[in-house]
Amino acid sequence: MAKTAAAHPPLRIATWNINSVRLRIAGVCRFLERWRPDVLCLQETKVQDADFPAAAFVAAGYPHITMRGEKSYNGVAIVSRIPFEGMRFEGWAGRTDCRHLTVDLPGGIELHNFYVPAGGDIPDSAANPKFAHKLDFLRHMTEWFAAKRDPAARRILVGDLNVAPLESDVWSHKALLKVVSHTPIEVELMNGLMAAHDWVDAVRHFVPPTEKLYSWWSYRSPDWNAADKGRRLDHIWVTPPLGKQLHGAEVVREARGWETASDHVPVIVSLHGAA
Repeated sequence: MAKTAAAHPPLRIATWNINSVRLRIAGVCRFLERWRPDVLCLQETKVQDADFPAAAFVAAGYPHITMRGEKSYNGVAIVSRIPFEGMRFEGWAGRTDCRHLTVDLPGGIELHNFYVPAGGDIPDSAANPKFAHKLDFLRHMTEWFAAKRDPAARRILVGDLNVAPLESDVWSHKALLKVVSHTPIEVELMNGLMAAHDWVDAVRHFVPPTEKLYSWWSYRSPDWNAADKGRRLDHIWVTPPLGKQLHGAEVVREARGWETASDHVPVIVSLHGAA
């Protein structure tokens, strides 16, 4: 993907729904060794904090670690080669499940790591409480960021947002209009969230909206690569001051084919002179 010249090494931020960090720690270390992001944000770690495999990250050169985990479900973590501070989180949509972490990076950057609820299988709030929770979560995010809107803010939002907003973010717009993750109400709420804080879609900054782009392929497909029925559920957004410093982006598609792979793949964005 496109990159611009930089006088100093760019800050590289990665996000990955790992779908059990202990089960896939070998793949995570493989990714870190080859791609060497400065910061990796993980979602769906599925592990209590006491059992998080911190030693493996320290050995890989990522000694700065924070996490919020719970047994078998959800969970978010941030591991970094560079120091950060000020770990905090919010309870979204009236719950305390582990779906959000915030830290402060050098350069006055506020980094948010999110795992938005998937929403179940039925796109009906009355019939499906999981879908209702997802919509409430997105509404709460929108209200929260709208209240903090600041044209000078240096913020990054990453994570599995579990919405594929563009027609080119799914393998078939028509086929998925009634499938959770691409329904009109989810897309509307996600667009509202983006507008509420003037977010810049950092990956689409480099990849035109006419070009198909995915970060998730279902386990149900016997040959995910050949079928290529993907969705772009994993996102990195930046506020306008950081949008001016965007340097490059990459979706690591090959990771979907690794042994014991997650159904999601890493997404990386680099920013010139951000930190």
